[in-house]
Amino acid sequence: MAGWLEQNALLLGLALLDGLAYAALVFMVAVGLNMVFGVLRIINIAHGSLFAIGGYAAASLGLFLAARGLPDWTGYVALVLAAALVGGILGPVIERGVLRRIYGHEQVLQLLVTFALFMILEDAQKLIWGVQPVSNDAPLRLLGTVDVPFGEDVIPFTAYQLFVLPGVALATLVGLAWFLRRTLTGRVIVAVTTDREAATAMGIDARRVFLLTFTFGAGLAALGGALASPTTTLVPGLGAATIVLSFAVVATAGLGQIEGAAISALLIGIGRSAAVYLAPEFEVVVPYLIMVAVLLVRPQGLFGVVETRRV
Repeated sequence: MAGWLEQNALLLGLALLDGLAYAALVFMVAVGLNMVFGVLRIINIAHGSLFAIGGYAAASLGLFLAARGLPDWTGYVALVLAAALVGGILGPVIERGVLRRIYGHEQVLQLLVTFALFMILEDAQKLIWGVQPVSNDAPLRLLGTVDVPFGEDVIPFTAYQLFVLPGVALATLVGLAWFLRRTLTGRVIVAVTTDREAATAMGIDARRVFLLTFTFGAGLAALGGALASPTTTLVPGLGAATIVLSFAVVATAGLGQIEGAAISALLIGIGRSAAVYLAPEFEVVVPYLIMVAVLLVRPQGLFGVVETRRV
């Protein structure tokens, strides 16, 4: 065992670094998905499309600014601005135009409607950006690489993936926890999540809370896509792959668990990256093996709680 670890130390180091960066991106989508479910009680299949649209919008805006001769650092402004625009525009449109009409209906209908919305958004991406790959790695190149010591080896790794992605994910987790526990608006959201009927009876406008929550969740998904755009080539189908993996994170953590989503994202992200370097044939299946192993032991997820059904 010790000999195997020595031989594969470099690969393990790369898997750990890649897994950390990948987990940060998946967390951004999963935490928004968890918020939407926790408040609206809707599993939004179209959430992955918001990730993809955020990525496309960020890459396109970054390329537009670069073509106008603006400084390279404006590429980071493009990431944030694109996410804000996608979340701020599509979030209210989807919540008011679609989801508001199916609150309280059967979950099968909700799944069918959000799946239909997912298909519409996927086709909209192809109409706007076509089917050719889109990429803009300027923000990645701007920060360069850093040498990360790992045992006796040194691993060159991009500073963007090492610092920016985990840093934004950590700031999102801490900021979201503070917002929900320390602010009036956050406590109102928690109240609606805990008992919608009681919160409404106390005078809380549940519809306004739904709109705010979904818009914020959409913005988080779009921000995840924007942050991912410098690290990957954007192609059709990116949203589908992302939402499936995000569901694995959410199911592993437990529906509605925000802090748990961060730990589950780390577990699945590092597990997937380890498979990429050590057993590539298992890359696709490893996240779901982790999910199944957890659900067999804890059907409600690692951090989920058993809810009492009200009749």
